[in-house]
Formats: sequence, structure tokens, C-alpha cells
Amino acid sequence: MIIIEPVKTEKAIAKIETENTLTFSVSSSATKNTIAKELETLFGVKVASVRTFITSKGSKHAVVRLQKGFKADDLAAKLKIIA
Repeated sequence: MIIIEPVKTEKAIAKIETENTLTFSVSSSATKNTIAKELETLFGVKVASVRTFITSKGSKHAVVRLQKGFKADDLAAKLKIIA
């Protein structure tokens, strides 16, 4: 598994509502392409873009924007990030 868990910070939740993006903690060896493919396979969504960064604690996060027609709110509810 490349995707470890969704990030549930206030900033990440705000991006779900405003930018149609989800933030995930991912494996340090994950690439943008493998992250996108895994999300599309697991959840049946289409990914528009993936940005990755290393946190100050050394873990890797991916910010994933979904294509129009796919709602981050729906996926977040399915993952129990938001109610």
C-alpha cells in the first residue's frame, strides 16, 4: 500500500471544501503517478493533479486534486474524514 492514511488537520479539511483536494500520508517511496493510480483504483475517482511534500517530521504527504465531476466531499465522507 502506498497510501497510509488521510490527513485530518483543519487545513486539510478546509481544502476538501474549497479546492476539491484531499491530503494523504503516503509511503516515502511513492511517486505522483503511483499515488494517482492507487487512488483511482481504490476509490473509483479521477485524479487531476498530485503534489507531494516532506513534512518537518520527515513523513511524506500528497495533496490530491480530483477532476471536475468527482467530489472530494463524497470521498472524505466515505473515508470518515468529515461527517
